[in-house]
Amino acid sequence: MKTISTGSLVKYAWLSVAAAILTIALKAGAYFLTGSVGLLSDAAESLVNLVAAIIALAALIVAGKPADRHYPYGRSKAEYFSSAVEGSMIFVAAAVIIVSAVERLLHPQPLEQLGIGLTVVGVATVVNFLAGLTLLRAGKANRSPTLIADGKHLLTDVATSLGVIAGVALVAVTGWERLDPIVAILVAINIIVTGVRLVKDSLAGLMDATLPDDHNAAVVEILRQHTRKDVRFHGLQTRVSGRESFANFDMLVPGSWTVREGHEAAEDLIEELSAAVPGLRVLVHVEPLEDPRSYEDIPEGFVPLGGFADSVPDVVIDALARKREEPAPGE
Repeated sequence: MKTISTGSLVKYAWLSVAAAILTIALKAGAYFLTGSVGLLSDAAESLVNLVAAIIALAALIVAGKPADRHYPYGRSKAEYFSSAVEGSMIFVAAAVIIVSAVERLLHPQPLEQLGIGLTVVGVATVVNFLAGLTLLRAGKANRSPTLIADGKHLLTDVATSLGVIAGVALVAVTGWERLDPIVAILVAINIIVTGVRLVKDSLAGLMDATLPDDHNAAVVEILRQHTRKDVRFHGLQTRVSGRESFANFDMLVPGSWTVREGHEAAEDLIEELSAAVPGLRVLVHVEPLEDPRSYEDIPEGFVPLGGFADSVPDVVIDALARKREEPAPGE
């Protein structure tokens, strides 16, 4: 899958900013026309969208900067901060919606000019849907957590708007004014769920979560295919950092191999793994198969390969047994 640089994704963040400004203007106008607390809550969420879009823009600009001596691994994790803040901002929007809705629930008011107001909100909803879909597709295609979070947020806003439109339309049909704030509260609960998911995914990225299951499975399968009596692998670790993915493991080869042989085997393997998992950066540590010390550095939390691939060669088992039988110094 072909991806573009993080810096090139900034144009999508500008799209999000523009969409947020336009929808705020439309929804605020609809609120002033109708007096609906549901439409007010919808406008409040769009204001959060604008703040989140600006944060996303800043995060993409930072993440797009090249690695340097202060940040030798780059700044790709800046995107996770954006996603976490965006998820938190959704909670703020939900709180504003609930407070406004409870107040209106206790003191219901008649709504006005609903036809025009709902039409305006409908236009804003279409704008958000198109912008959200564009951001989500670009985020998935380029593995950008910032764009994915922003796209999901806008599509959540679409769901919010549809719920509000339905609620306000029912108020017009039934005349039950308390239905307006009830719908607003239900929509707030829905967007809280989305906020929890965004924050959870962002924290997982900041804490170096492993690759998705399908990517881990692809790496394991390739290593198992290359495992044989004289070539083994262990200590596989994988992680995701922003748009980048990493894998490292030990490759155990016969001690009689030359440095060139070990290097070429590792490079061929890296090329195959990188082709199977787009954007994967692979670090291979080549060790002698027969040396017991090669089995002393297996890290905690490694991804098991299973079966024969995880077994210890007989030559190592014999060497460890002989080592245990040797008398201690001074005996």
